[in-house]
Amino acid sequence: MQFDDLPVLPTHSGVYIFRGASGAAIYIGKANNLRSRVFSHFKAGGKSGRFTREAAALEFITVRNEVEALVLEANLIKQHRPHYNVLLKDDKHYPFLKLTSETYPMLVVTRRVVNDGGSYYGPYPDAAAVRRVKNLIDTMFPLRKNSGLPMQRKPRPCLNYHMGRCLAPCIGAADLPEYGAVVEDVKALLEGRAAPVIARLRDTMKDAAVKQDFEQAARVRDRLQAVEKLFGNEQVAMQVSAEDLDFLGFAAAGEYAMVQLFRMRGGRVVGRDKRFLSGAAESEPSEIIGAFVQDYYTQATHVPPLILIPAEFEDAALWSAFLSERAERRIELRMPQRGDKVDLVDMAQRNAQMGLESELMSLEKRGDHPGLEALREVLALPERPWRIEGYDNSNLFGTNIVSGMVVFEGGRARRGEHRRFKVQGLDHPDDYQAMRQTITRRFTGSLADKLPLPDLVLIDGGRGQLNAALDAMKDAGVQIPVIGLAKREERIVLPSVYGAQWWLTGGSEVGRERELLLPHTHPALRTLIGVRDEVHNYAVSYHRKLRGDSMLRSVFDELPGIGKKRQDALLEHFTSLEDLGAASVEQIARVPGMNLVAARAVKSFLESRQAADSTR
Repeated sequence: MQFDDLPVLPTHSGVYIFRGASGAAIYIGKANNLRSRVFSHFKAGGKSGRFTREAAALEFITVRNEVEALVLEANLIKQHRPHYNVLLKDDKHYPFLKLTSETYPMLVVTRRVVNDGGSYYGPYPDAAAVRRVKNLIDTMFPLRKNSGLPMQRKPRPCLNYHMGRCLAPCIGAADLPEYGAVVEDVKALLEGRAAPVIARLRDTMKDAAVKQDFEQAARVRDRLQAVEKLFGNEQVAMQVSAEDLDFLGFAAAGEYAMVQLFRMRGGRVVGRDKRFLSGAAESEPSEIIGAFVQDYYTQATHVPPLILIPAEFEDAALWSAFLSERAERRIELRMPQRGDKVDLVDMAQRNAQMGLESELMSLEKRGDHPGLEALREVLALPERPWRIEGYDNSNLFGTNIVSGMVVFEGGRARRGEHRRFKVQGLDHPDDYQAMRQTITRRFTGSLADKLPLPDLVLIDGGRGQLNAALDAMKDAGVQIPVIGLAKREERIVLPSVYGAQWWLTGGSEVGRERELLLPHTHPALRTLIGVRDEVHNYAVSYHRKLRGDSMLRSVFDELPGIGKKRQDALLEHFTSLEDLGAASVEQIARVPGMNLVAARAVKSFLESRQAADSTR
């Protein structure tokens, strides 16, 4: 869409919708001044530049003020789920717990919040979480559990009554004040207020004991112990003043992000919620936090007076005003600057980072590795690079020159297919020639028949190593995407020239750039770094082994009484000259084929050699 194609935009508050050629919404935003905000997208690059170029039409809706625009934007994003907006990964309605508004309320699970007089609690992250909470409440408190709504009279009670888990209002056995007290306790626990419930249960238990109603005292005692076990003794690592608040943390990795919310009531953490988001590749932290606040607090039934956020975002004041108006009391969104509240946000940040890593690992296990799709996008590959091979060289002043090859499939190392190469015919450091020889042997030797071709080749190095690999692949007659990864800035180095049959289209944006510098959290770069680190360690470990073998053998050649078999035994037991020198005579003597006499000779020789080296 061109700037000249825009409709005449007002300067009022409202919501704007960019639509693609198919008519689907691709980006939805809100503004205090529609004209100014939409114009700013056409001046910007990055994500704004992409969706303005892709858009075929623009629609807008004016409202009375920016708060109304905020709410309308949230509803439209949930309805249309535009590609360029930050979205929650799960497209679903989150579950709630509901206490019905009957004379004898019951606790039910629902995914719809309606104005029917009931008390709603949530949202919970998934059905399993909400059912765990409901089962605990059902076990601890004798609320009615029959599913008929409204309550119907029955000739006899169900099994729950005989188990002490229901007061049986369905047969008229329940005392209304007693049932009301149970309902208040359930409400308090669902709101995170355990202290008054524990205090009341203790008083009730004592009163029953004084009246010698020991059966009632025992039932209340069991309920009290269950509540104390779940809420009364559960402490967090840090505790602030006894107040009610929520505190948030977030972490991002390329397209994905995680936001975690902790609920603190009375100075104690009583619950946690989390959301896994997608479409966050070029989003600022403020945009991610804003997307979570928009999704969560438009559904939340109980909002505390203070919400701690890890990053300021543009609409924080508007959300504070909207939530305050809806709750009919002041609600503040604040980014803490000092004190124990900063520690709370730091704790949430750490948990969000760990949660994000766990979600990404889950995607990998399901074969939906986010880094592979990200590589396809940033490198403009025709499909996801399922099989990736990485190459690196290692040497010390031109001695024991080796190369390593590692194989990754689906983002995971296939160590059974890793290979090591001794570079032949080189007696001086030449990284380019070593890489050229290794690639040639991989794609023209016996390995060419044994191993399938990779979808992507990664060279550990910069432009020189990459060009050497390209020359070898050209001579071998194979055309496979090849890139380099330079260590200093983790730059992705692309080939300088693309042939007619190459893996990138000649006019692509990526092809013109020649190098890519991605954020360190980007899934594509994380995947490449994982391959690079694997092959680097693999090549270095092989070089160290060969270097240790040659150094040991050169030392052993000077020792009288140490033949080939003893050399092999010592080499198998000690991986380096340093390890052998640190060993005691008894440890050396325990090596198969050795004895105390030979061990003393080895130890004496090494000590005299070390003394001679120290005087040089």
